[in-house]
Parts: sequence; structure tokens; C-alpha cells
Amino acid sequence: MRRAVALAALCLSILVVGLDATILNVALPTIAGSLHASTAELQWIVDAYVLALAAGMLPAGAAGDRYGRKRLLLAGLVVFGISSVWSAAADSPAELIAARAVMGVGAAIVMPLVMAFVPVLFGERERPRAIAVMTAAMGAGLPLGPIAGGYLLEHYTWGAVFLVNVPVIGLALPVAALLLPESRNPRPPCLDLVGAVTGTTGLVGVVYGTVQAPVAGWDDPEVLATLGGGLLLLAGFGWWIRRARDPLVSPALFADQGFTWATVATVTVQFALYGVLFVTPLYLQAVHGHDPLGTGLRLTPLLAALFVGAPLSQVLDRRTGTKVTVALGLALLAGGLGLLARVDATSGYGEVAAALAGIGLGLGVAMAPAMDAVVGGLPDQHTGVGAAVNNALRQVGGAFGVAVLGSLLSEVYASRLDPALQGMPAPLTGAARESVTAALAVAGQLGPAGGTALRAAAAQAFTDALSAVALTCALVAVAGVLLTLRFLRRRPAPAPAPAEPAGARG
Repeated sequence: MRRAVALAALCLSILVVGLDATILNVALPTIAGSLHASTAELQWIVDAYVLALAAGMLPAGAAGDRYGRKRLLLAGLVVFGISSVWSAAADSPAELIAARAVMGVGAAIVMPLVMAFVPVLFGERERPRAIAVMTAAMGAGLPLGPIAGGYLLEHYTWGAVFLVNVPVIGLALPVAALLLPESRNPRPPCLDLVGAVTGTTGLVGVVYGTVQAPVAGWDDPEVLATLGGGLLLLAGFGWWIRRARDPLVSPALFADQGFTWATVATVTVQFALYGVLFVTPLYLQAVHGHDPLGTGLRLTPLLAALFVGAPLSQVLDRRTGTKVTVALGLALLAGGLGLLARVDATSGYGEVAAALAGIGLGLGVAMAPAMDAVVGGLPDQHTGVGAAVNNALRQVGGAFGVAVLGSLLSEVYASRLDPALQGMPAPLTGAARESVTAALAVAGQLGPAGGTALRAAAAQAFTDALSAVALTCALVAVAGVLLTLRFLRRRPAPAPAPAEPAGARG
């Protein structure tokens, strides 16, 4: 019973972090009006969190292994809760950007350390079930964000999208403090400052360049410099950890086939999921005219199927093994994305719901056994940093997915819309090409005849672009299937048995 309640606290912790990743998106227009924020400031309200998250995970995982995972997890929850209150109370864009950066630091501490507790609390037989539950909580936060955000904005001020974190943290914090056992590496290595600096700054450079690329262009000098510099630093990080006496990340992690290829599978899922959550709400809002709450509610098939897929993965894993189960999940994901690629401007909601259900089912089936393969192969002294590596790579995969797929969406949308813009004034043409929402605003200025034609053209151009994005994600998922079948072990290799702290079981 104690372990079940402790697992619930861990799930609440990971749920609130996942929720915060998407709940802000529906609130940005309201924040822009209330705080008079520019487009660049709105972008930084989002990016400050993402960059702090990328910067903090590797050091947080290593610090947890060294100084105590429970101690650091509790600190991360406190930081996340306080910064949520600060965000809600911010009265300027600059203050909100600062508060969001601190919130990202809290999330960077929580995310890897939550998963690091699973092998401490649960033995090899119970661990897959615990990870399935945590995977469902981790994945649920993303589609729940638009639902919760839409509801809160209809009934409260924009600060409520941050204050919703506070009661969840208030539940998780005392339970974690009372029931989680302390665990750490009993023989911590010396601090690897070179590894910490190169790994952290390299990740920040890659993530910053990736999130800036759709705005500034992939050929922008700043984007090229930060991406190139980040990749060079990460290459230097890889060189250093192979030669350092006590590296921040043991190269043995990447030598382990289960850890490496299970991580590739989770990154593939993250890439596709972020792409879906980027384009589908826009389709539901701009093409079909749903409000934020209605849009969020129409994402529930993904959430419901995720809750079915995560426990189903345990049954499949016992019967067929990790390799087949993860590959099947990725294949279901590819199938759902293929259905989404067939949606057009006149499609009914049933087609979208079926696609989302397939995506959610694939997500649930693939992620739980893949995460079990990641965590199950980690030695006790490296669970914090190993989970941090996996989380960092998934965040990079998600950010890269949004950037690449966002650029693809813009290119296809603009090219499909161009024929309908012939003969229009240049300022209106430029605005309509920016986005489907801008095109709908332009259509409102053209009168009944021209406006109706432009609305129809913009809706069709956007659905063509959505199809291109979904098809690209499907191809990435198919590549994940092939790599999983080729390289992933049938079962995860067991980690060396840890010496359990007193009271960890029972």
C-alpha cells in the first residue's frame, strides 16, 4: 500500500510537468492581450521553460545520484510550485519569462528523478506495471493540457493555467516526503565539471537553434551558429566522457543496446506526438471553428486510447517480449498517423477521432515497455543520470519535431494557398500566407464572395499541410519499427540488484 501511494505521488509529479508543456499554448492569446506581450515575448514565455528544462536535466540527474534523489525531487517540486504562483502573479512579459525559466528548472529536476525511483521501489516483476502507470501519467499530461487550459480560460483569468499546478504539487509533496525512500550512489564519483558544462550548453544550443528555426529560418546566421555550436559541444561531450576518469554520463549507458535503442523508440514517439499535438488543435480550431475547450475535449480519444494501451502493453510484453511489443506500438502509431494524413477540410470528427485513438493506442503500447527497457538496464548508482539522458533526448526529439514539422506545415500551406491569392493586394497576400488563422482574418475583410473562397482555400491548404506532417511522422514511426526489430533485445537486461533502503518495500 505504501508503494502504491508513493507511485501515485510520483505520477502526480510527472503529470503536472507534462500538463504544463501544453496547457500554456491555449492561453497565449489571452496573455498577449492582458500583458501587452509582443510575438517575440510570447515566444520567450514558451522558450524560457524549454531551454531551462534542457539545461537542467543532466546536472539534476547526476546531482540526484550524488546527493540523494528524494532530497532533490522534493526541492524540484517546491521550485515548480513556487514558480507556478509567481507566473500567475506576473504583471509584465519580462517577469513571466523569468518565472517560466525558474519553472523549467523545477521541471528539469522532477522529470528524471521521478523515473529513477521506479527500480528503487519496485522489483523486476512489479516494475513493468509501475512503469505502465507512470507512462500513462506522463503521456496524459500532454493532451490534458489543452482540455484543462480551455476550461480554465472560460471560467477564470489566464493565471489559473499556472495555479492549477499548486494543488497537485500540494498533494504530491507531503506524500513523497513521507513515503519515498532516500537513495543515492553510495560511492559518488568526483564532480565532472567539463562534462556538465559541455553537455548542458550543447543541449541548450541545439534546443535554442531548433525552436528559433521556424521563426527565423533554417538559414538564419543565429540559428546556424547555435545549432552548429551546440552540436560541436555535444560532440566534445561525447569525446570527453569516453576519456574522463569519472564522467558525468557513463559511456557504458550508450554501449548498452537495450538502453540505446529503447531510448531511440521513446524519442521517435515524442517526435510524432509533439507533431500531432502541434497540428491537430490548429485543424480543429481554424478549419472546424471549435473553441479552445471544444478543441481540447476532441483530443480525448488520444487520451482514452493511451489509458487502454499502457496496461495492454504489459500483457503483450509478457507474451511476445519487449522488442515485438514496442515495434507493434510504433506500428499502431504509424497507422493512426496514416489515418490522420487522410483527413481533409470536409472530414467529419469521426475520422479525426479514429486517427487520434490509433495514435494514443500506439503511444501507450510502445512507451511503457520502452521505458521499462531504459530503466530496467540502469545500475542503481546511475538511475538518476540515465533517466536524465533519456528525458533530455526525448525533449530534444520533441523540440526538433515541432521545429521541422512546423517548417514543413508552413511551406506546404503557403504553396497550396498561393493560387487562391492571385490578384490580391500584397499586404493581404503576405498576411494570408503567414498562417491559416491570419488567412481567415483576411477573408473577413474581403466581403462575402471573396471571403468565402479564401476561407475554403485556406482550409484546404491547411489540411494538405496537416497531411504532409502526419505522413512524415508516420514514416518516422515506420523507421522506428524497423530499428526496433533490428536492434532492441526481446527482453530488457536486468540491472544489478540494488541494496534497498529500509522501508522501501511493504
